[in-house]
Amino acid sequence: MPPHTSSAAGSPGEGDEQSGPPVRQALSDSVYESIKAMVMDHEIAPGARVGIDALSRALKVSPTPVREALARLESDGLVVKRALSGYRATELLTRQGLQELFEMRLLLEPRAAALAADNATEEQLDGLERILEEMQVQPSPNGRYASYRDFAGLDQRFHEAIGQAAHRPLLADAVQRLHAHLHIFRLGDVVGAGGPTVAEHERIVRAVLRRNPERAAEAMAEHLTRSMERQLQDDGGDEPATP
Repeated sequence: MPPHTSSAAGSPGEGDEQSGPPVRQALSDSVYESIKAMVMDHEIAPGARVGIDALSRALKVSPTPVREALARLESDGLVVKRALSGYRATELLTRQGLQELFEMRLLLEPRAAALAADNATEEQLDGLERILEEMQVQPSPNGRYASYRDFAGLDQRFHEAIGQAAHRPLLADAVQRLHAHLHIFRLGDVVGAGGPTVAEHERIVRAVLRRNPERAAEAMAEHLTRSMERQLQDDGGDEPATP
C-alpha cells in the first residue's frame, strides 16, 4: 500500500521517533495525516482491514505512531477497532444517513446562528470574519483530500465558531459533533463547492454582524439545505454516498 504522495512525502523516518517531544509530535501528526488521506481518498477502501505492520512499512515508521494515528482516526469515526480483527475503515453511511444528519443540523444550527447574533462578543465576531477571509482565498478543491483538507477544516471551524458564539455549551458541543460526522462520508466535496459555500457563509456572517437573529437563522437554514442538496444531487436510492 503506497503512501499518499501529498502527505507522506518528507515524512520523518523511524529513527526520528526517538527525538524530543516536538519532533515526535510532528511525526505523529504526519503519520495521522498520511493514513487519513488514504482513507478519505479510498486508497484504503471502506470496510477494508487496516494493517499496522503494512502501514509501518509503507510510511517507513515504527508501529507506534501508526497505532497512535489509528486511535485518533477511531475518534474521528474513520476507522473502527474490533476484537480479534484489528482496525477496519468504516463503511460509508447511506444516503438516508446523510439526510438524517442534515435534518439534525437543521434543527440545531439555525438556532445557534440566531443566538450568535444576540450573544457573540466582539472578539468572536472578529474571529468569524477572519475564518471567512481565509476561506475566500482557498484554491478550488479537485476532489483529492489534500486539495480540500484546508477548506474543510475552515468550514468546520466556521460552524463551531457559530456554535461557540451562541454561548450555549451543550448546543455548541452538539454542533461540533454533528459536523465532525461529515468525515464519515468521505466525500471529496464534503463542504460543497467552494464558491457557493463561501457566499452562503458570507450571508450568515452579515446577519450575525448586524445582530439580526431571524435573518441569521434563515441564512444558516438556507446554507444547510443547499449543502445537503449538493451532496445528494448525484446519488440515487439508498446506496452509500460516494465522491
